[in-house]
Amino acid sequence: MTSAQTSQSTLSAGTTGMAISARTQRWRGFPKLLPALMFLSLFFLAPLIALLLRGVLEPSPGFDNYALLFANSAYSRVLLNTFSVAGLVTLISVLLGFPLAWAITLVPRGWGRWLLSIVLLSMWTSLLARTYSWLVLLQASGVINKTLMALGIIDQPLEMVHNLTGVVIGMSYIMIPFIVLPLQATMQAIDPMVLQAGAICGASPWRNFFRVFLPLCRPGLFSGGLMVFVMSLGYYVTPALLGGAQNMMLPEFIIQQVQSFLNWGIASAAAALLIGITLVLFYFYLKLQPESPVGASNAR
Repeated sequence: MTSAQTSQSTLSAGTTGMAISARTQRWRGFPKLLPALMFLSLFFLAPLIALLLRGVLEPSPGFDNYALLFANSAYSRVLLNTFSVAGLVTLISVLLGFPLAWAITLVPRGWGRWLLSIVLLSMWTSLLARTYSWLVLLQASGVINKTLMALGIIDQPLEMVHNLTGVVIGMSYIMIPFIVLPLQATMQAIDPMVLQAGAICGASPWRNFFRVFLPLCRPGLFSGGLMVFVMSLGYYVTPALLGGAQNMMLPEFIIQQVQSFLNWGIASAAAALLIGITLVLFYFYLKLQPESPVGASNAR
């Protein structure tokens, strides 16, 4: 055997040994994870699998429940309401949360802390209390309608509760902190010298904003927007109090099918649809994020 072959075999043996050692090191801490994995399997995976099975087994084996969700016009309207409200709430939350996060980042540190504390306080307040507050504000005899009528803007009260308008307003207010927090953290990490460099190179303020600042905010926008959209898909309390029977969303539909009609099959199919949509959105989020494992593997 020549010296080149000897060195090559030694190198391959060393590489194989390092791979085995890394694999052994990786699995060395596995026994410590067993209690957590058993807990998740017992209280999360097992109920989830049982739920998914009910969607294809009741009342008869097959995918009739999923076909009914899309074939029935009433059920299709529920799906349309769910996705339209979730998309609209996400858009409004981004449009209102972006300047708020920017203001928290730009103002002096003391004022920024106060603004951030107000955002956190609104998020920590009881969800039920906030929803009932909007119910009082938006009703026909509420403060908003009375103020608009006193200013002469409207002649009669606007219908802003028990419809999708009230749902969108209430949910947008609740979701704004979830877009502000990741955006503010992303903006805080941006080096101001980058924006100054763009201005020195001749970029106008608008061009500097759209070509430099906004792309740097993309991680916060993606993570916050995904969080708001997914949470809006599964929200129950606010749509139940501010919405109406004609504008039912998917969580209300699931509760109605289980509690009123004992129709576990169609309810399980609807729940599985929500889970599937969430997983798909999370995959695309990972794919779009360059620092994520999915994005890194695609880049290679």
